[in-house]
Amino acid sequence: MSKAIVSIRNVHKRFKNTYAVRGIDCDIGYGEYVALLGPNGAGKTTLIEMIEGLQAPDEGEIKILDKSWKNSERELHSSIGLSLQETKFIDKLTVEETARLFASFYHLKKERIEEILDQVNLQEKRKAYVVSLSGGQRQRLALGIALLNRPKVLLLDEPTTGLDPTARRDIWMILENLKKQEGTSMILTTHYMEEAEFLCDRIIIMDQGKFIAEGTLGELTAAYGEGDVISFKLSTSIDETLLSNILNGKKLILENKNTSGRMMVGNIADTLPRFLQIIQQQNISLEELECRKMTLEDLFLNLTGRSLT
Repeated sequence: MSKAIVSIRNVHKRFKNTYAVRGIDCDIGYGEYVALLGPNGAGKTTLIEMIEGLQAPDEGEIKILDKSWKNSERELHSSIGLSLQETKFIDKLTVEETARLFASFYHLKKERIEEILDQVNLQEKRKAYVVSLSGGQRQRLALGIALLNRPKVLLLDEPTTGLDPTARRDIWMILENLKKQEGTSMILTTHYMEEAEFLCDRIIIMDQGKFIAEGTLGELTAAYGEGDVISFKLSTSIDETLLSNILNGKKLILENKNTSGRMMVGNIADTLPRFLQIIQQQNISLEELECRKMTLEDLFLNLTGRSLT
């Protein structure tokens, strides 16, 4: 058996004149959590749908557990779990009835339903109608349904979008425990950078149908980052050349008619005094200033020139 639980080789997908996925190669290891990041239109949803078996590649091959959807559809359906950004349930069924309905598709016993309600912390809500659940509770139910069949591969499409920080953390804790206890592999799409950083072993950044970078956060920042970030907001616009001259070729991003921006710098202590001297010489007031280590969001902007959201 392959060392990869999911193997993607030279996958292409096109819709009329639009190339959604352009020659993707990737392996997902057993027990590995991988985040797939990209702006809207990057191709990540199309890629996930091909991994799920909802779309077929125009070229290339996707294998899960060394099996393809073409030849092993029934086996693969029993090996994967799906949780979408918005999962629709029947409002007038209770949590327990909903779990029982989906468990029947896999011919699972009542004991498994009880395990899942415990796992996603919904025992106290078992008699509540789905329509009365909060957003966080509904997403925990969706995650529980995805885990009923003990999937070897879990595919999550923005599972915490719209949730408050507490509800989001609840989902994170469930997924952390799942990895420790079950050794499940996961592919996660998310717009929350801290979610990718917290949960995932590896991060893949996708744009215009291609993977443009992948690795751990440390590997990505070492390869593509500049170390530190100086973000600022000024009272009036500044000449881009003045700032470029102190950056020695490092990344400068200006916004709002050159009144705000960020500088990717090798060392804050070296660059910040020179930056402050320049704005003082130009009689420009500093309205906001933030100095920090580079984050995944900074890195994404550095690579693509766009924010994730």
